[in-house]
This record gives sequence, C-alpha cells and structure tokens, in this order.
Amino acid sequence: MTPKLLGVSTLRHDLLASFVVFLVAIPLSLGIAVASGAPIAAGLIAAIVGGIVAGLVGGSPLQVSGPAAGLTVIVAELVQTYGWRATCTITLLGGLLQIALGASRVARAALAVSPAVVHGMLAGVGLVLVLAQAHVVLGGSPQQSALDNLRELPGQILDPSTHPALLGGITVLALLAWSRLPRGGGRFGTALRLVPGPLPAIALATLTAWSLGWTAPRVDLPDSLLGGWQAPVMPHGTPHAIVGAVVSVGLVAAVESLLCGVAVDRRRPAGVPRADLDRDLLGQGAANAVSGLLGGLPVAGVIVRSTANVEAGARTRASTVLHGVWVLVLALLCGPVIEQVPLAALAALLMVLGFRLMDTARVRDLRHHREAPAYFATLAGVVVLGLGEGVLLGIGIMAVLALRRLTRLSVRAEQLVPVSGDEPGPPRWHVVVEGTLTFLGVPKLTRLLQSVPQGASVDLDLDVDFMDHAAFDAVHQWRLAHERQGGRVDIDEVHETWYEGAVTGDMSSPPKKSPPARWWAPWANRRRRQEAELDGPEVSPSALLLAGVREYHGRTAPLVRPIMAELSMEQKPEHLFITCVDSRVVPNIITASGPGDLFINRNVGNMVPRHGSRTPDDSVAATVEYATSVLDIRTITICGHSNCGAMAALLAGGTEVEHLEGLTRWLRHGNQSLARFLATEHTDEPPLTRLCKINVMQQLDNLLTYPWLRERVEAGEIELVGLYLDLKTANVQVLDRPAGTFVPVPDEVTL
Repeated sequence: MTPKLLGVSTLRHDLLASFVVFLVAIPLSLGIAVASGAPIAAGLIAAIVGGIVAGLVGGSPLQVSGPAAGLTVIVAELVQTYGWRATCTITLLGGLLQIALGASRVARAALAVSPAVVHGMLAGVGLVLVLAQAHVVLGGSPQQSALDNLRELPGQILDPSTHPALLGGITVLALLAWSRLPRGGGRFGTALRLVPGPLPAIALATLTAWSLGWTAPRVDLPDSLLGGWQAPVMPHGTPHAIVGAVVSVGLVAAVESLLCGVAVDRRRPAGVPRADLDRDLLGQGAANAVSGLLGGLPVAGVIVRSTANVEAGARTRASTVLHGVWVLVLALLCGPVIEQVPLAALAALLMVLGFRLMDTARVRDLRHHREAPAYFATLAGVVVLGLGEGVLLGIGIMAVLALRRLTRLSVRAEQLVPVSGDEPGPPRWHVVVEGTLTFLGVPKLTRLLQSVPQGASVDLDLDVDFMDHAAFDAVHQWRLAHERQGGRVDIDEVHETWYEGAVTGDMSSPPKKSPPARWWAPWANRRRRQEAELDGPEVSPSALLLAGVREYHGRTAPLVRPIMAELSMEQKPEHLFITCVDSRVVPNIITASGPGDLFINRNVGNMVPRHGSRTPDDSVAATVEYATSVLDIRTITICGHSNCGAMAALLAGGTEVEHLEGLTRWLRHGNQSLARFLATEHTDEPPLTRLCKINVMQQLDNLLTYPWLRERVEAGEIELVGLYLDLKTANVQVLDRPAGTFVPVPDEVTL
C-alpha cells in the first residue's frame, strides 16, 4: 500500500506544479515569439515540444524547457536574414548538433564558459529586449538593431499611441503590484502564492482592452496550431554563415540549458535524482529537432519556469511533461481567447523580463573576482555587434584576464637592519619573488636584482608555482655574476624546486599530493581527498573523523603544541560564550580566537533558564557560576544565529518535536522569547529571523534574573554582549541594547 500512496502523493504534487508552470509559460511563450519576429504559434509549439519531448528524454527531471528570452536576439537576426522557414531548418540542425554533443559526453565542457560571459550575454539580451519592446508598447515597430531602436526611441516617446501605451503601463503596474501583495497564511494565501504574476497582468490588460474597446494590435493565431504548415527549407547563404548560425543556436541553447540544469540541480528536493547533463543535452537536441521540424522556436532550459516548477513542489518529470500537455490543450481549444491578448501587454511583460535579466547583483559578485570587465564587454558587444560577436568578445576578455593572472608576479626587496651587537659585515638583503615566473616577468625581476649593491649578502626566496627557462637563466646568471663580485646568494625555494631542478638537470616532476584543505572547511569539502587517502569510494563517519584527527596531528598539532603546553595546567579564558549547538556555528572561527580564549556553553537555542524556573535545569547556571566565580570571567556573550531550528520549533508551537520529551521540556525555556516576539511590532524581517534576534535579547535578560549576577553587572564588574550570526552571509552583528537592534560590528573598537 505504501508505494501506491506515495505514487498518488507524488502525482498530486506534479499535477499542481504543472498547472503553475503552464500559467507561467503561456504569456512568456507568446511574448518571446512576438519579440523574435516569428509566428505566434511558433512560441506555443516550442512550449509544447519543450515540455513533452525534453521532459521525457532530458536528464534533469525538474528542469522546464521552452522558448527562452536568451535566444530572442539570435532568432530575430535569423528571421530577418534567412526567413522563418529557413530559421526552422537552422533550429532543427542546431538540435542535431546538440544530440551529437550529448552523445560525445562533452556536456560539462560547456560549463567552462565563464559565468561573467554568460551573465553579460543575458544582460545584453535583456537590454536589447527592452529597447525593442519599448517601441511595441508605445505603438510602433522595433527596428533591425539595438542601436537603431535606441536612436528612434526618443521620437517614439514623444509620439506614442495612446491605447497600446496604456495597456503596457497597466501590465507593468500589475506585475509590480502582484509581486508586493502580502502572502498571508491559510488556503487563500497559499493559492495566491501559486499564481504567477504574468497571468493576472496579461489577463487584466486583455480584459481592459476588451471591455473598453481600445484599439491595439492583438495576437493573431492560425486557424489550427499547425495550420498552413510547410516543411523547413534550406537557408540561402554562404556555407560559412549557415554553419555559424547553426553553431550559434546549438551552443547558446546548450549552454543556457546546462547552466539552468545545474542551478535546478542545486535546489532539487530530497529523493529527486541528480541531473545527467549529457542526457539533458540529448533531450534538448531532440526537442529542438522536433520544434524546428514542426515550425517552432528554438528550445532551451528556462530558469524562470524551472524555478516555478521546483517551488510549486514538483517531484518528477511528470510535471514538466504535463505542462506541455496543458499548453497543447489550450492552443487547440482556447484560440479565440488567446487572440484577445494585446501585443503591447506581451511586450511590456518582456520589458520586465529584460530588466530582470540585467541583474546588478551579478555585477557586485563579479567585481569581487575582478571579472566585471568581461561582463560589461559582453553586454556592450551583444548590444552593439550582435550576440555571437559579443560572446566571443567576452571570452577574449576573460582569456586576457586569465593570462594576466597566470603571469602575475610580485617582486620586492629590502635591506635587513643589523641587530645591535652583531659584528659588522657586508650588507644583507632579502629578496622575495612570488607568483608565476616566466619570460614576461624577467624585465621586472632583473631590474630589481640589479639594484642590489655589489658584495651584498642576499637571501632570495622563490615562492613561485612555475619557472620557465628564460626566468631560470636570468636568476642563475645574476647569481653567478653577483658571487664573482664578492657577494653571496642563498636561494630558498618555498614550494616547488624549479631552480634546483634546473641547476641539477633533474626536471622530473615529483609526485603531486592533493593540496591541503583549509582547516576550517567542512568535511564535505574535503571528502574527495580523504576518500583518496582511505583508498575507497565509501568513507564511514568514524573513518572520516579519524582522517581529520590524522590531519590535525600532521598539520595543526605541531603549531599549537607550545600553546597547549602552556595551558595544560591552567586555563585563563577571557569570555563566557553561550551559543547554540547548531553545527554551523563555530565560535572560534567567528571570533578569530584560539585555545584558552573562550569558555563555551552550547545548548539547543542558546538559552539561559530563568532563575527559579518551574522547569529546573542547572547546567547553564553552573557554567555561569564557575566562569564568573572561579575563572573570574568579566564578559558573557549570548550568540544566536539565523534559521535556528529551536526557534522554528517555537514558532510552530512545538508540534514537530512533541515526540521528543527532553527537547520539549527544554524548549519551555523559550516561552518568554516567544511571548516577547508576539508582543513586538512586525518589521520587514522574516518572522523566524526576528524571533532568533529577540531570543538573544531575552536570554541576556534571563541572565539578570540571577540576583548575584545582576549585582555584578550593575556594578560594572561583568559586561553582557549579544551577537547574531547570519549563516547565509557569514556576517556577525552586535546588539545595541539601548536601541534594541542589531548593528554591524564597528571597524575599530573605541577604548
């Protein structure tokens, strides 16, 4: 009976999710078809084929495929150059190319394209969409290039068509208003969350145009979905240009689909299998071949629809396939309704989508990695030159940046000051060379070495990961010349022995070991190295623990042994640190402290039972007493964190843990925090975040219920501190107790 019930439950989730994705797909498919200059039916055909074919064959169960905004610019150029039927042939051939790539199992190679180039391409496509569809919203027609659209836009703004402009404005306002509607609890709130914003926005604009009789161009569907179908024809042009078009469609659609598949795979629920990227490429290729044959737009994995599918609770690929079935049913039975949709409303929807593609948060992330130039170069290239040229420009910029990083070299020298009492001798110099030492860095290195005085004693540290022959020859010849003139050179190679190997003639590469992981990194980040160490694919928890101990003995123990020897007979911590048992909270990391600094008490929810509580528990009180009375600690810190499971259980009324008797009793110590939460005004913060912060404030107040501790706090002998760790950003905030808010930790401590 269990499998049957599980199957019914899964089907129920997939059925609901398929309707949600279907509601998202309809307006976007129509709008992308209009923006591409293709027949309206081509968008519906692509949505149907993407859902059914890619859903059945593809390797990412929850990814939803269909016409993608990222391909709009390519398709529009192809339609203008070769015509629609020839564009269908290019789509079909692009699908066959994807099938060949998938069969060759090279899918992951497409992920080598830098995200800076991909996001720059999407931002450029978004800007091109906005410039083109702005003309449609204002009652005009888009020009053949983005620059022409930009040049003609001021005149279009000064002379708009009233009704299309109003319908476009209604659509945008409805989208913005829908995204800001409160999503309360209950069935109504749940149903409201499931309705995607584009549907009510397009419905409102359509109803307005129909009820008021406004004149505006509307969707024009053929009598039947495949009415007037004609076989694709070969495009007329040079073989070079045609092959370039096929490769552009195939590769851009493949990269966009694979990136979407990876993103969805990271968010997949428990029990959903991992994505098979090679199989997914086969599925995308099959869908593009069928879509091109039937007269549809190119197909790719679409992050908007895929995200909606996951958030709606999809469990299997049945949701993706069913969404394609619903589009087919709508196209066959509801053509007259679709034909009432104003083109201006679809154009406004695409303008909003275009603005969302220009995600400024991506720029901030890329700036940290110094990859923003590639992003902006790709964006500008797509707008000014075209999509293919813009992507190639971005790839070229990334290659230049990568080459610059590979040849980055730091060279510095300083004269060592003799220690008082040393016998006088030749001057001593310390020269440090860091980075990759190739012929490109020889001029810089030679210039610095020649500045070292003759006869000086030189300590040369070579901290380089590679040294070519030109660099070796420059260093070696300088060394020989310097020693002939009475100087002395001691060369110390910090890592690899490139210089020594070149001198001795032994250039055989020593066996490489996996680079040591950061000591603070989770085991999961180091599992591959530890699995290799244990010579097996499976690592038991105890073996993983012992592998970590061995790493500690080999790397960390020798460094902390002097400190531990000093602390072995007595501890002198400076702070009592009370925090949650959550494994993601590591006190010594977030306070940059070491052995002997923190006296730590960890419990569920970082709580302090009140003095005289009806649910007695002396473990925390005993810790506080010992810390303040025996260890003479003068600071007590309560540290809470985001997404605390204990606080989530309190918000849920304890129903999820009521079968755990000990935990249920312990959570009663959080009742004051919950009451304080209910008594405070709502803010923009999520309820769980607000309760986690309020809990820190309440536990500090709970400490003051102990009379002996309150006296020492009021006398200024003990200081109470509140901290809050946001797990997502890894940032720590400190409590401003008079203001009752958490603020960033100041850059400098005022004494």
